[in-house]
Amino acid sequence: MIHRLALLQCASPASEPEAAFAALAPALNAAAAAGAQMLVAPEALLPGYNSPRIAELAQAQGGAWQQRLAQICRKAGCGVTLGYSERAGDDVFNAALCLDAQGQVLANYRKIQLYGAREAGLYRAGDNYCVFDFMGEKAALLICYDVEFAPHIAALAARGVSTIFVPTANMLPFTHVAAATVPAMAANHGVTIVYANFCGSEGDLIYAGGSVIAGPHGEVLAQAGQTTSLLIADIPPRDLARLTSQSRDYRPISG
Repeated sequence: MIHRLALLQCASPASEPEAAFAALAPALNAAAAAGAQMLVAPEALLPGYNSPRIAELAQAQGGAWQQRLAQICRKAGCGVTLGYSERAGDDVFNAALCLDAQGQVLANYRKIQLYGAREAGLYRAGDNYCVFDFMGEKAALLICYDVEFAPHIAALAARGVSTIFVPTANMLPFTHVAAATVPAMAANHGVTIVYANFCGSEGDLIYAGGSVIAGPHGEVLAQAGQTTSLLIADIPPRDLARLTSQSRDYRPISG
């Protein structure tokens, strides 16, 4: 089955949740009109990655915000994956939620690899992968820095995952991540990676843009520049003759 996936690169809502919904609704409508089954949006889109009000604006799973998002999915006829700040009691997680086109929850994931002192001070780290069924195949969520760690990609591939949705908030000067790391991870582990970044600036951060959809043979199927973009790509079937054989061929060396 051919999957058609979409990616939204946009400016951060910068502590204004209404701005996030204002960007998501037309993007979902456009993605659905183009035949996409899923739209992936950036990390901490609610309320904005560099927001000074993360703890204040963090939302619990299943709240009114999620019901509103589910309604937008149903109206558009397209699923969505996006990052948000999740409130769970006294803890806040850097999380990602995935809803299908009917607004039903497919997955909720908490970022494992917190980046830098700021994230470590704001969030509690997650400690579980999240693998789920999507369009007859296995998919998973990672968030930003997670995707730069080969052992996480290898672990998901070993579980049969073929597609990884990755909300991100990658900033300058780290342009190599979208340009080189993500396609290499896709090729080295035989998975499709949808890496959705912000563009523009927020506070003291300038986002790197460059959002990318990389196919399972490492091919760049679509890539954004430095401005607001909606990417749509058909994901090719995995060609066994082209897929990596590293997991079979790896020879560990001791000493």
